[in-house]
Amino acid sequence: MISGRSVPEPVTAVIDTAGGWLPQRLAEVEQGLSEAVEQGGALAEVAAATLSAGGKRMRPMLVLLCAGPDAGPAAVRSGVAVELVHMASLVHDDVLDRAPLRRGQPTVYASSGRELATSLGDQLFATAFRVLVDGGDSRAVSELSATAVDLARGELLQRRGAFDLELTETTYLDRCGLKTGRLFEAACLMGRTSTHPGDGGAIGLFGHRIGLAFQMLDDVLDISGPPERTGKARGTDLLDGTVTLPLIIAARSDRDLIGLDLRSLDENSAARACDRIEATGALQEVRDRATDQIAEAKAGLVSAGLDDQQRRLLELIADGVVLRYS
Repeated sequence: MISGRSVPEPVTAVIDTAGGWLPQRLAEVEQGLSEAVEQGGALAEVAAATLSAGGKRMRPMLVLLCAGPDAGPAAVRSGVAVELVHMASLVHDDVLDRAPLRRGQPTVYASSGRELATSLGDQLFATAFRVLVDGGDSRAVSELSATAVDLARGELLQRRGAFDLELTETTYLDRCGLKTGRLFEAACLMGRTSTHPGDGGAIGLFGHRIGLAFQMLDDVLDISGPPERTGKARGTDLLDGTVTLPLIIAARSDRDLIGLDLRSLDENSAARACDRIEATGALQEVRDRATDQIAEAKAGLVSAGLDDQQRRLLELIADGVVLRYS
């Protein structure tokens, strides 16, 4: 069984508040993840290593919290599937970005090469759907299928906007909504409909909003660092050519940033660019916008048909998105 000490904040606070049912369900998700990757054939060992590298398990937790204390096997399967898709998307992102590190450890791409990493990501995606199909969860399959398409659309937006210093805030938000907000939304919807079929609109919007806030704050952390906290070089997004909201906002007051040659950056020059972005006050503006998203997400829970404890737990996890980056 997962204990509060074995998982990071904000998960610990939620577990402590929820009572006995949530740790038990999280332990079942963890067991399901282990069993799923063990069936990976030739890729089982590297899949298990990817799983053991860590993660907040925030998306499975959202599944379980939205299902509530009545969460059963369907919610557990959805939690497993959502986390497998999340893992797959990270592995594929690392291939596309040629990323050397994730969470302070060499990526599969860096340690095993492009072909193996691509195959692993493909397998993790396929395994997620196998988990749901084997359980007969047709609604969950439909939701996760639509989400996978949106993740791909978000990735295409990111690739098209690479190194584009004229990227608009609207395009940035669309990209974040597809790449990050959509999987948070799916986690909430799959959890809620596992116990309350057909009842998920408001809860899906909650997930989408906290996903947007999560991505905004992650983009702030990429600029502010430090590497020992993020597990990667400061300014990794700049080095990848990924234009994020801090840079978009900073360029409005420091117009010289528009002329930044992202393709020529190395770690030292990227760190200097981060200093310039931070000096404009853009990071605090992005933090404030993320906090507004969290406030809107929490306000929307009033119409989601939840009981008081369930709403309180979801409010805690929403607050935890902000606390994680404070």
